Amino acid sequence: MMNTIEILGVPISNITMDGAVEKVSEFMKSDGLHPVYTPNPEIVMLAKGNKAFLEVIKKADLVVPDGIGVVIASKLQKGERLPERVAGYDLVQNTMKRAVKEGYKYYFFGSKPGIAEEAAQKMRETYPGIQIVGTRDGYFKKEDEPAIIEDINASGANILLVALGAPKQEMWIEENKHLLPNVRVAIGVGGSLDGMAGRVKRAPIAFQKLGLEWFYRLLQQPTRFKRMLVLPLFLKEVVFDRKS
Repeated sequence: MMNTIEILGVPISNITMDGAVEKVSEFMKSDGLHPVYTPNPEIVMLAKGNKAFLEVIKKADLVVPDGIGVVIASKLQKGERLPERVAGYDLVQNTMKRAVKEGYKYYFFGSKPGIAEEAAQKMRETYPGIQIVGTRDGYFKKEDEPAIIEDINASGANILLVALGAPKQEMWIEENKHLLPNVRVAIGVGGSLDGMAGRVKRAPIAFQKLGLEWFYRLLQQPTRFKRMLVLPLFLKEVVFDRKS
């Protein structure tokens, strides 16, 4: 069983980016569907206050620290520390670098209408020969789900990227994983399809290396300010949890 470090009760895999990429490769060669989740501080706080969501995360086969705040939190606690941030976007890109050789077939599910198709086209240009075998936007009703699942299965996809936002994407994967016999890895990717489509610009490398990608996004989207307030609250909760 993979070694994990709990952050406010949420188990985070104690793993590097290289290790996470190798773990995905192992999942692709095994049976069954393996959920992969990418919590940042906001998602950890959501799970802390939502028992059903927390239980879903605990069932995942890989839970990587998407936000630098999660890594910092591990350093504020006693015991082991997370070695580095494993951004969900970069994890997906690193799997795509070996996709042609390994026979990975992707299905993009989520985001606003048109985004998944744009993302697929951009990734085909970035990684010639990559197989993106299906797309579907994230606007649907409960009665649409059987048709969506049928389309995913008919596509032959073995990696499913679900971009419905937390906790919806994780809950959707857990509820439907038994209906997806061909999928080996399902990743909750949040807004990653928007990034792949070029609708949201990634922070410069310097910001990423300094763990300030969140600050760059705030500069680009000042409306995110209220959401960013969760970070100091998150760190306060971690310190309080350590003392108690």
